[in-house]
Amino acid sequence: MTTATQATATVRGAALAARDAAVRLAATTGTQRDFALTALAGRLAEAAPRILAANEQDLDAARTAGQSATVLDRLTVSRQQLEGLAETVRALAGEPDPVGEVVSGSVMPNGLEVRRIRVPLGVVGMIYEGRPNVTVDAAALCLKSGNAVLLRGSSTARRTNATLVRVMRDALAGTAVPVDALQLVPGTTHASVHELMSLRGLVDVLIPRGGRDLIEATVRQSAVPVIETGVGNCHVYVDEHADLDKALAVLLNAKTQRPSVCNAVESLLVHEAVAPAFLPRALTALADHGVTVHGDERVRSFHEAVVPAGEEDWEREYLALEIAAAVVGSLESAIDHIRRYGSGHTEAIVTDSQTAARRFVAALDTAVVAVNASTRFADGGELGLGAELGISTQKLHARGPMGVTALTTTKYVLVGDGHIRGGAAVPRP
Repeated sequence: MTTATQATATVRGAALAARDAAVRLAATTGTQRDFALTALAGRLAEAAPRILAANEQDLDAARTAGQSATVLDRLTVSRQQLEGLAETVRALAGEPDPVGEVVSGSVMPNGLEVRRIRVPLGVVGMIYEGRPNVTVDAAALCLKSGNAVLLRGSSTARRTNATLVRVMRDALAGTAVPVDALQLVPGTTHASVHELMSLRGLVDVLIPRGGRDLIEATVRQSAVPVIETGVGNCHVYVDEHADLDKALAVLLNAKTQRPSVCNAVESLLVHEAVAPAFLPRALTALADHGVTVHGDERVRSFHEAVVPAGEEDWEREYLALEIAAAVVGSLESAIDHIRRYGSGHTEAIVTDSQTAARRFVAALDTAVVAVNASTRFADGGELGLGAELGISTQKLHARGPMGVTALTTTKYVLVGDGHIRGGAAVPRP
């Protein structure tokens, strides 16, 4: 059993402690880690008043600073959300243990056994903006997969994050999981982020989660390998063969259910053949939901509330009740538009044509493609992964929603009987 310790005072000190904890964590069993997760979920529920009070302080400070409604939405932790986080952690504890899973195995002609197994990455650094739920999701996913985690959230959520980490570390103190496997990176300035980025050899991988500037800065400046979680300039394309009722439902859900998240739609493309029938309905419905539409000339002709779209609107991630909209002449024109402006996150087509759907899926190089479904389904929980660490838009190691297996790598285990290369095994006496 371990006991809770004070957080380390320096970034390097925290990383050293995490590296030591990762070695000890790798020796734990899946049952021991699941017990720790169950304890962690219980402690989150018990500490709800403390966590919510800290979050209210962060929200008050953000309001005083004049932060946008989008920032406030991402920063907010409600009692219902906290209960949902605790339930997610409990569910994760019930999932199969990824560590030690045999990915593949074979016996070579010379009798040498070859197994490829899943192992933890080691020490994972998370750099993220707002979203205190990431603090819990990242901690749970990393511990489930046998990784130590260093959490560096934004200053806007510092009270909430600090309280969450204290609560979770207290929960680990009565388990076999080392307390220092879960730490909040000390410091609230960019200097602490830059130092974290420099700790190659102590930190195995960094995962930035936030806006374009944060992700690009981490990729450019980090000496530690980075898994990119991309921004979400997601599109909904309404094809000429679309069921327009379905198209309207998909569009409204993708834009208005929660506009401040990366899988909300930011651009609408409509085939010119259905634009006269679809756009008057869609634009009125969007206006009724408080959505500002930035449209091209043809879109503006269908509704007086549409404002002109500039070049910057086609590539913008609004994260708010705003959307860009254009009429396109063909499926290929829609694909070309998405290829030019999309971020490789999630794209959706609404169509009853299997030919059009297959072409759309094959033509777009993106992490998630949805056919007759909302972009909001690009989420680990919705896709059966439990919690998620983010949506990876890169192509190496992990792509799409990153669940627990994305936080593992593999190694080969060779089992012989005195085998030597270039010769037979050592003969038995």
